[in-house]
Amino acid sequence: MSRMTEEDWKKKLTPEEYHVLREKGTDAPFSGPFYKHFEKGMYVCKACGQELFSSETKFDSDCGWPSFDSSLKGNVILNEDTSHGMVRTEVVCSKCESHLGHLFDDGPQETTGKRYCINSTSLKFSGK
Repeated sequence: MSRMTEEDWKKKLTPEEYHVLREKGTDAPFSGPFYKHFEKGMYVCKACGQELFSSETKFDSDCGWPSFDSSLKGNVILNEDTSHGMVRTEVVCSKCESHLGHLFDDGPQETTGKRYCINSTSLKFSGK
């Protein structure tokens, strides 16, 4: 994908998608279509289509957003986020650098102990 300008992104994405993916917005909790979605397949970046999370890593965290215990290796970047008076780890797509959500250390201890807390708005689902 060639480097898109923010104007290009504004044309490609809906205002809500642009706010979440490019302006680091957040879905309202318990509102997204993928929060309680457990079909088999792959979750991909809504902006560029890169595969991000397998349904095999999705779990019900009851936090209000889709949660995964791991991402596809190399397909996300983790950045320090000090916004809103907190220190968190931001999760972004490694291909287009769109904001996906945040990573926390309160996931299932029987797997990775990680919880990728991801906005439904930032995802598309590809059933397989």
